[in-house]
Amino acid sequence: MKLVYPACFYEEDDDGGYSVEVPDLLGCCTQGDTLESAIEMAQDAALGWILTTIEEEEQIPKASKIEDIELSNGKGFKTLLLLDIDQYTQKYGSKQSVKKTLTIPMWLNKRAEKVGINFSQTLQDALLNKIIKIRKK
Repeated sequence: MKLVYPACFYEEDDDGGYSVEVPDLLGCCTQGDTLESAIEMAQDAALGWILTTIEEEEQIPKASKIEDIELSNGKGFKTLLLLDIDQYTQKYGSKQSVKKTLTIPMWLNKRAEKVGINFSQTLQDALLNKIIKIRKK
C-alpha cells in the first residue's frame, strides 16, 4: 500500500542543506545535506512514524491537501512524499509471526497455487490495507 503526504522543505542558509517537516505527522522532522538526501530522509522519517503508529495501534492521520499546507517562514517549498508502507514494513517491521488457520474455497486455492500466489504475503497486504482504510474513517 502506498500513501501520499505533503512535506515542507527549507534550505538552510548556513550550510546549504535542507530541513524537512511533514506537517500531518506530529513531530516528524528531519534534514539532509543535499536535496536528494533530504527527500530520502523525509520518506524514511515519515514511514518510520507511520509504522510506529500502526504497531502501537494508533490512528494514522489523514493527509492534508498540499494547497492547504502553509510554509512556516514563507521561504522553502512544498512537495508530496510517496510512502510505500509494504516495502518499508518488510524491511523494518516487527519480525514476530503468528500462525493463522483459514478456510478458502478449493477452486480459489487451486487457481492461486497455479499462478504462484504467496498466500501469507497476500493476506498481510490485504490486512494492512484494510486496517489503514478503517483508521482513515
